[in-house]
Amino acid sequence: MSDATIRLLVGTTKGAFVLDGYADRARWEVRGPFCDGWPINHVIGDRATGAMWAGGGGDWFGAGVWHSGDGGRTWKVTKLTTGQLDEWAAGDPEFAESIGWTEAPTPFGADFSQVWSLGRVGGRLYAGTKPATLLVSDDDGVTWQAVKGLTDHPSASEWGPGAAGLVLHTIVADPEDPEKMWIGISAAGVFVTEDGGVTWERRNDLADPADGEGNAHPAAASDGHTGFCVHHVERATGDGAPLYQQNHHGVWRSNDDGHSWHNITAGLPSTFGFALWTHPRDGRTIWTVPLNGDSDGRYPPDAAAAVWRSRDGGASWEAQRAGLPQKACFFTVLRQGMSGDRLDPAGVYFGTNTGSVFASHDEGETWDEIARHLPTVLAVEVLEPVGSSGAAIG
Repeated sequence: MSDATIRLLVGTTKGAFVLDGYADRARWEVRGPFCDGWPINHVIGDRATGAMWAGGGGDWFGAGVWHSGDGGRTWKVTKLTTGQLDEWAAGDPEFAESIGWTEAPTPFGADFSQVWSLGRVGGRLYAGTKPATLLVSDDDGVTWQAVKGLTDHPSASEWGPGAAGLVLHTIVADPEDPEKMWIGISAAGVFVTEDGGVTWERRNDLADPADGEGNAHPAAASDGHTGFCVHHVERATGDGAPLYQQNHHGVWRSNDDGHSWHNITAGLPSTFGFALWTHPRDGRTIWTVPLNGDSDGRYPPDAAAAVWRSRDGGASWEAQRAGLPQKACFFTVLRQGMSGDRLDPAGVYFGTNTGSVFASHDEGETWDEIARHLPTVLAVEVLEPVGSSGAAIG
């Protein structure tokens, strides 16, 4: 909509969707699906230009990154790898003609099957893949190359897959320094570069080694490290800009750029979860969605939905339930399924694997279901114009 003031960019198992919202954050309109029904793991936008990118794919389509320069109305894909569709079409001219397929080389052959994450860092666009590779583009996604400093990391031979495979799912930048960013790999941990990707350091050390004692769960902290199955990473802004991570087994905070991690799970109803988001101005305020465990169904404890918020960097937690289903709720919120806006008070948003998107315009105090019956929601991001305070976006 031409008078929309905020957009939610939603990735699902059947394409990308755009939710157009307005200054009061009470009215929303759903557009989509886009990207030819591809599974879309992540969608991001550029606040300055309004451009959007969607990453996804799979064994059938191969991997690719879609781009829209007109507010999400039309999209064009840059194919990065081949899929089964290409093999079928190459061997069946009638099938190829029926779907409009033409043979074209892909820059990475069959090296990976999906794009799992995207990140805009300075003038560059980054993409994380499955299996875990980091790609970079200097021309807004037209051409790509692998970031060899990470691919050739000395620990790469030790990286092991999580249940979803070996995925590079999180790309986090320092807004003050585009040369500095963090990435999360399941199940290899957190890595940081301070020279634009030339070199990388693996940072998973415990601030208190005792946090790794006395727990037999295979994903729990041990041997002086957090569990390597990191599910999501966020960098806060303001108040010292700590890092936070939702791990397979706990929530953690780092006050030193990831050199060491403090366990801040105490007060939450479970150690397991995927999603995490930090306040845009207060580095001590964070939200997460605990689930009841990797082998117990991965739904809210007691089947009653709650977003848990901390105002003190994880020292204490409170459940936020108003407007969320409190009976027979078995949804999951996935690792990139939560985000927020920069308005005051901040808006918080999350999507579920049952196809709903929930929104709070008061920092989680109350919630409304603003979309339902979508495909499985894989990611939710927010696109606002620079300096947004009610200005329309095209």
